[in-house]
Amino acid sequence: MQPLQPMRVDWVATPPPGAYPQPSRRSQRQSYGGPPNYPVPPRWGFPLLAWRWPTAVPGAKETANSVDNVRRWARITQNTLFVMAVLAAWAAGSEIWRYVLVAQSRYGALSPTVVNTSDAMVVASGLLYFAAVLVVAVPVVMWLWRARNVAASLAGYGPSRSGVVALLLLLVPGVNLVVPGSVLAELEHAVARRPADQRPQPSKVLRWWWGFWVAAGLLFWIEVLWIFRDSTQARADGILVHALADLVLAGLAVTSLLVVRRITTLMLPVDAASVRLMRVVEVKDAPEPPLRAVRASGSPR
Repeated sequence: MQPLQPMRVDWVATPPPGAYPQPSRRSQRQSYGGPPNYPVPPRWGFPLLAWRWPTAVPGAKETANSVDNVRRWARITQNTLFVMAVLAAWAAGSEIWRYVLVAQSRYGALSPTVVNTSDAMVVASGLLYFAAVLVVAVPVVMWLWRARNVAASLAGYGPSRSGVVALLLLLVPGVNLVVPGSVLAELEHAVARRPADQRPQPSKVLRWWWGFWVAAGLLFWIEVLWIFRDSTQARADGILVHALADLVLAGLAVTSLLVVRRITTLMLPVDAASVRLMRVVEVKDAPEPPLRAVRASGSPR
């Protein structure tokens, strides 16, 4: 018998399971399979609308008394007030030019073309300005009515006068010079979220508006009484009175625009991008911080 030959064995080292992370299926790039296909139009998703206040969405409650509607009427009111201010300034310029022509007529005859042009400007600016006053009254009333309702819901308390009472008081001579200012002061007080028991403090722009409003009311009665003066000098001075009244009305329109913008802005949420960040620059009269007597081990010296 021959002895057995030893068997040759080749040892192959292989890593055990889990030694290396296996490639994830998610990391594998998948091919584009095309847009999603639905058997019927999907009923989920957001509506194709920009962000608006919840009450401004069609079908929601109190759509008329929403901040979005107040802002919409404020935009219309500001545009009409701007046109009113331009027409008032035009009317004032026409009256001033007429007074200059009256002063020049003392030293000689004037050109008929210049006189007719001046008269046409005075008549056209007066008619357009009167039409603008009638047109601007509608958006102003609509904005004020909605703003008072929204302010009451934001502040948690209503105005001291109802809308009907405020309109009736506007028909009383003398009282109508005070009531509009107090109504706007209460509205500004409410949209600023101030307490109900605190006395309203009108802002600077509102006080300017109130002054123009009183001046416009007084000049209106002065113009009415000036009609009964029929002397030549009184007629010439009446032109200056009309020019001054037109300038005051232009200032009233501009300040009204600013008041509408301010009150409407106070109703809107605060924009984070418009907030000015504050930082500490210096601390005065502050006590010295206590120092540790023993440093902790391992802390740098």
